Amino acid sequence: MKSRRLLFLVSVLIILSMSFAACTTAAPVKTTEPAEEFVFGMLYVGPYNDKGYSQAHYDGGLYVESKLDNVKMVYVDKVNTADRPGTTPAQLAEELLAQKAKLIIFNSDDMKDSAVEFAKAHPEVPVIHSSGDSAWKDGKAYEGLSNLGNIFGRMEYGKMMAGCTAALTSKTGKIGYLGPLINDETRRLASSAFLGAKYCWTEYRGEDPAKLEFKVTWIGFWFNIPGVTSDPTQVANDFLDSGFDVVISGIDTTEGLVQAHKKAAEGKEVWAVPYDYEGACAEAEDVCLGVPYFNWGPAYLNAVKAVMDGKFTPTWEFLGPDWTNINNKDTSMIGFQKGKALSAEASANLDKFIAELAGGLNLWTGPINLQNGAEFLKAGEVGTDLQVWYLPELLEGMEGQSVPSN
Repeated sequence: MKSRRLLFLVSVLIILSMSFAACTTAAPVKTTEPAEEFVFGMLYVGPYNDKGYSQAHYDGGLYVESKLDNVKMVYVDKVNTADRPGTTPAQLAEELLAQKAKLIIFNSDDMKDSAVEFAKAHPEVPVIHSSGDSAWKDGKAYEGLSNLGNIFGRMEYGKMMAGCTAALTSKTGKIGYLGPLINDETRRLASSAFLGAKYCWTEYRGEDPAKLEFKVTWIGFWFNIPGVTSDPTQVANDFLDSGFDVVISGIDTTEGLVQAHKKAAEGKEVWAVPYDYEGACAEAEDVCLGVPYFNWGPAYLNAVKAVMDGKFTPTWEFLGPDWTNINNKDTSMIGFQKGKALSAEASANLDKFIAELAGGLNLWTGPINLQNGAEFLKAGEVGTDLQVWYLPELLEGMEGQSVPSN
């Protein structure tokens, strides 16, 4: 009897072990393959660490990396004919494709033709041109490509703030604007700074608009190219040595701020407003009134997510500040960081001015004339995006060249 029970138990154990083996064979342990890394590529017109326009884009890319897992930025900087002679942005974008980039971002207005060329050559690759009007159906250069979109910020507001701080601070009523090259973008931004200065000069300081002098001097490119452009250091010095006590920068780099600092050390009472990059004031805090800057991170994050989700569509995005908090890094395309050199009184008036802008104040409201005296906006007329974007000249009351020399 015991032997029968023992035989039965042995038989049961054999059957159970065979069943377990069969189950193990039929249902192997699943392993999860790591998700493929998503790479996006960027082309910067200047050095990635220029404390200006290109660094603002670079930081925007870092923002995207910080918000998404398994996402990587690759880039080529100094994309200009001086630093990389014999190459075009379209050719350099091919290098980013070779690094498996699935989205290409061209960051400068002067890359417009290359962005279009590259997008046409690679219709399967989503492309962003940060500036430009190739995806703007109402614009003058609409291409209608299925893979090319535009993203830019309404820096007109930031420049109005810059002009306001300059006018609130100036003791001579003479404001210099250090301009890059001359085109639609730079004309409207310099003119926006003038409108902001004029408004705060008259409305907050109660001064005669005829006593405000606003002069623009162009260097010929976004930053200094020795032997090609005018020297921005010299241009800034010319302003500061001839009674202009505030220099507003429209170039990618910080020469205006640096020279104001040097002149202040010599005993001059002068100030500067840099451009593009949130941290620019750190270069010379003693003379920095503040900086209007681009915050590219949120817009680039949305673009990368759209490509990753297979939902990219080409649009023309012209993004303004988040008026609830213009310095919110997650929501506001345009910000303004006050500088330590801005007085408490000027700071308070700047806050009032920003609140007015947030409440609907539009300084692009007529009557506004062009520099040659021709009517641009009649009394009460509000400038459209189309009118302001393609501003043909500087405005009446501004000194400086309106169109490039032949």
